[in-house]
Amino acid sequence: MSQLAFGPEDVSYLASPPGVSALAAVAELELTDVTRIADIAAVRARFADRAAVLVETTLLRRRAADKLGSLGPQVSQWLFTDEALQQATAAAVALHRAARLGRAGLPVHDATCSVGTELAALHRSGVRALGSDIDPVRVAMARHNVGATTVLCRADALHPVTRDTVVLVDPARREGGRRRLRPEDYRPALDRLIDTYRERHLVVKCGPGMDFDALRRRGFDGEIEVTSYRGAVREACLWSAGLAGAGVRRRASILDGASPGEQVTDAEPDDCGVGPPGRWIVDPDGAVVRAGLVRHYGARHGLWQLDPDIAYLSGDRLPPGVRGFEVLDEVAFDERRLRQVLAAQDCGALEILVRGVRVDPDALRRRLRLRGGLPLSVVITRIGAGAAGRATAFVCRPSR
Repeated sequence: MSQLAFGPEDVSYLASPPGVSALAAVAELELTDVTRIADIAAVRARFADRAAVLVETTLLRRRAADKLGSLGPQVSQWLFTDEALQQATAAAVALHRAARLGRAGLPVHDATCSVGTELAALHRSGVRALGSDIDPVRVAMARHNVGATTVLCRADALHPVTRDTVVLVDPARREGGRRRLRPEDYRPALDRLIDTYRERHLVVKCGPGMDFDALRRRGFDGEIEVTSYRGAVREACLWSAGLAGAGVRRRASILDGASPGEQVTDAEPDDCGVGPPGRWIVDPDGAVVRAGLVRHYGARHGLWQLDPDIAYLSGDRLPPGVRGFEVLDEVAFDERRLRQVLAAQDCGALEILVRGVRVDPDALRRRLRLRGGLPLSVVITRIGAGAAGRATAFVCRPSR
């Protein structure tokens, strides 16, 4: 991981005509593991002490293409630091948030704007927005990235510099490449942010692993939205009470990049029963599980739980676009018996899903020594509580 520190003079150079020309020249190089030593030597020979920032910026732009490319073609000309790119919100998630902020109808102050990712998403969604950051280098990069017409300044997020705006904050959750897991270790700390803007409209991007119950005990009374993108949980977002959906305390937003996605909230019915498996088993999206909305999701799609304390759902039809597992066989979980059933099904490649049972999927797969030709899945879970509980394996054919 790169530890190169950019200074204000580096940003000025990279944004200048000579810097733009130099970056175009470096972009022509492959800079792969095979060619990197020779390529960097060539950059040093031509650009001397500017070589490090030119190579770093070129590599960061390449990394940014997948994460931020849907913000527009101009992203290929942006400036980044390594840490800023790591923390930047994926474009699809930023655009989803920007669309929701647009519906609020208020201007937005991005008080930790970094290099401008959220500002770019807000602009694309037609939202009036301005930005600030405590880091002068990131403010300079944001000015280059989002254009001179955007109001930007250097400011501490804990010292408000705007009124009558929605304040958007993305606290730093990395230091030296390591994640800060506790909200009190965020920069700025989450409790101080909530106290500072308690009387304001506030939106805060957080890590999805935070303790939501502890957050409530700290006095947060708004909505917690958990968002996934392409099957991976990306973030939790806190919406102050004035911005929360009517009657909503928890929301799961499932984004797949190809459609507007699906949202589930705790304001919906949760009358989801419990019963034996139907034709399909469904492993709900991680945002649904993390937001505690499995029963709400099941009720929406006519599914039921296999066990009231386990997140697997079942039904006779799959929700539209959802990957599921068609049940072929059910056995009490025993490795010898499972191997026999899988061999009888001519299983070769095996996907293993586990909840509520202590199983190492990789180790189990090796021990099963499968030699067949068909790809199958096995869902291993606990059914029942206490002495009546039992580990059960469902041998399945994945829908895709």
